[in-house]
Amino acid sequence: MSPKRISLIVLLLLLCFIVSVGVIGAQDDATPQGGTDSLDTVAGTPVPLPTQGARSAPVQVISGENARVNLFFANMGQGTIQLAQVEGQNVTSATASWLNHLIDFFPVEDEGLFGLLSVGMEQTPRRDYPLVITVVYADGSRETISTPIEIVLGGFIRQEVLLPPDKAYLLDAETERAELARLESIFVQTSSERKWDDTGFALPISAALTSPFGAFRVFNSTLNTRHTGWDIRCTIGTPVLASAAGRVVFAGTLPIRGNHVIIDHGMGVYSGYSHLSVVNVTRGQMVTKEQVIGMAGSTGRTSGPHFHWEIAVNGEWIDPVEFLRMWMP
Repeated sequence: MSPKRISLIVLLLLLCFIVSVGVIGAQDDATPQGGTDSLDTVAGTPVPLPTQGARSAPVQVISGENARVNLFFANMGQGTIQLAQVEGQNVTSATASWLNHLIDFFPVEDEGLFGLLSVGMEQTPRRDYPLVITVVYADGSRETISTPIEIVLGGFIRQEVLLPPDKAYLLDAETERAELARLESIFVQTSSERKWDDTGFALPISAALTSPFGAFRVFNSTLNTRHTGWDIRCTIGTPVLASAAGRVVFAGTLPIRGNHVIIDHGMGVYSGYSHLSVVNVTRGQMVTKEQVIGMAGSTGRTSGPHFHWEIAVNGEWIDPVEFLRMWMP
């Protein structure tokens, strides 16, 4: 074979390789979509699937006269959740006043009481937010234990988003505000019963994590919004599983989230499942962990099939991946 013919073959093979890489890249870097959805990876690097961490020793211990508060964190980032524990003789209940929320603690056998402290993704960083915990004893007496908490930046990324013309009507800021207000009206109805079991929480679809929680998004260079959860890559019809046991408090259609399900897990914890093609549960239904609640789809503010998953705690959106990585009693 002549050198000229060999060079031509090599050139054709090289062109085929470049085209194939370009197609793969186009699939991995598909245009991010809507305030709750995206198909892109984070800087092209797959995010490891989260697993629950091991229990650690308290980072801070604040002692009162008859009880002590154990904090399992040094500070709190925007859009995160952390644990506080109350221990003491004859303690019957505890409540925390934190960032304008009143948070009930729940009992764990031989462990005292635990409370979930959440920080919104837009909370202003500061060193001295007061955490005030009221402890109630069996004889009816009370004790107040307080400490300052530092909130630090969340390190969120920025994304430019192009929505297709047939979904442009969903760029109306009032539509987004109305939907968020509807969700907030659900989240304020907290249950004082812990509904999840000892196995905790899990991913609703065990697949690649793509667009991250908290991203600053600009739609079509006009609408600014935030990403309230994580996206998971999947195809239409992929079964979506309940992250944990709980009660369905919403099963319907929303303009942005499309066919959407919300599960109340108790103690102010809610999980949301968006863009479903099929919903398999009804409002008021009790579900178990990893029960099929619907099928992934492309409804709502999205230009392609994928799944959006979000968690709110005490009325604040928090990073669901970090939530899964945290040890939970």
